[in-house]
Amino acid sequence: MNESEIITDLLLTEKKMSTNYNLFASECTNVQLRDTFVNLLTQGHKTQTALFEAGKQKGWYKVEQAQPQQVAQAGQKFSNQTPTLQA
Repeated sequence: MNESEIITDLLLTEKKMSTNYNLFASECTNVQLRDTFVNLLTQGHKTQTALFEAGKQKGWYKVEQAQPQQVAQAGQKFSNQTPTLQA
């Protein structure tokens, strides 16, 4: 494996682990264990960011900056989507 493939593999692994930590935390009834999963989730996000930034600096991930209007539109779209609880 070359360096790009290793970074990509690590990034995908971290994403999968974060998905699992999120699921485990949301279904956990023990507060201490849930907090541990939340801490692991937070660390996983930090690791994902570091891996992505490393790949971006190497030119492997191209990022296009969104225009302020696009950001505002996305914010408006999702601001109206609040979860509802049903009894």
